[in-house]
Amino acid sequence: MKTTTNHRRPWLAIVSLSAVSSALMLGLAQPQEPAAPKAATPPATATTGPQVFTVDDVHSMALFRVHHFGAGQFWGRFNDIEGNFTFAPGKAEGMKFDITIKVESVDTANDDLNKHLRSPDFFSAKDFPSMTFKSTSALKVDDTTYDVTGDLTLHGVTKSVVARVEYCGMADMGRGPKAGFEAQLLIKRSDFGIKYGVDKGAIGNDVKIVVGLEGVLAKK
Repeated sequence: MKTTTNHRRPWLAIVSLSAVSSALMLGLAQPQEPAAPKAATPPATATTGPQVFTVDDVHSMALFRVHHFGAGQFWGRFNDIEGNFTFAPGKAEGMKFDITIKVESVDTANDDLNKHLRSPDFFSAKDFPSMTFKSTSALKVDDTTYDVTGDLTLHGVTKSVVARVEYCGMADMGRGPKAGFEAQLLIKRSDFGIKYGVDKGAIGNDVKIVVGLEGVLAKK
């Protein structure tokens, strides 16, 4: 009887591996299905009507800029700011600002200058401890910008001014809904009875004011 010997056929293994490789490559080459769109982030508040936000004094401040000795633009700030604002995103209707700044909190990073600014030459902090802004109307310029008219009281004088206000955003990062605005306006300090250095041009009359506000949704 003849013994039949089974011989392996290497070429079959090569062909099989090649076929498997081609199949895998074809599979990888198939276009991937587009990922499902992410769900839209819900707004920080459920209502679309105006809501009241209480100013967060840690993350809010007021800056002022004035021309000094005909040379540089000098900046200072006020650290103590409080109040509230009311608004609905994208709407001027119902928008209100009621802001109070404590003059004693003026900060220029120089103690002597701070004392001078608190004196009767400038803010007269003892006689007029606060400056306030209370809005009277708001006009929408675009989706994030508003012209807000209001009464600015400074150094015991009240004048109607217009602030250009930018809506910075609103979100809830786990500490309750917050919203932010940045306001800019230009005033003449002599209109408010602060005339020190104006006549000789030592200190500019035009003062730029920038107010950064962050507020937390007020509890009902």
